[in-house]
Amino acid sequence: MSEAIAFDTHRFVKRLTDCGFTEQQAETLADEQIALLNGNLATKADIEALRQETKAAIEASKSDLMKWLVGLLIAQGGLIVALVKLL
Repeated sequence: MSEAIAFDTHRFVKRLTDCGFTEQQAETLADEQIALLNGNLATKADIEALRQETKAAIEASKSDLMKWLVGLLIAQGGLIVALVKLL
């Protein structure tokens, strides 16, 4: 991940301790919550990097498709000319 996710651990721990958790339990849950958030959420930078990779892959596919299309059109033209000569 390229950016940190904003998460108020103090507030989280405070709310858990107010509900009856021990401070150690609340701090452990806060640490795990941060690890979960940072490990599984995509940031705007992550999405933009993926968008750029996808755009590059699409452009490469377009290029390959155009090469095949031009080659097939030339082959089709040659086949038609050959068939017309045979008639």
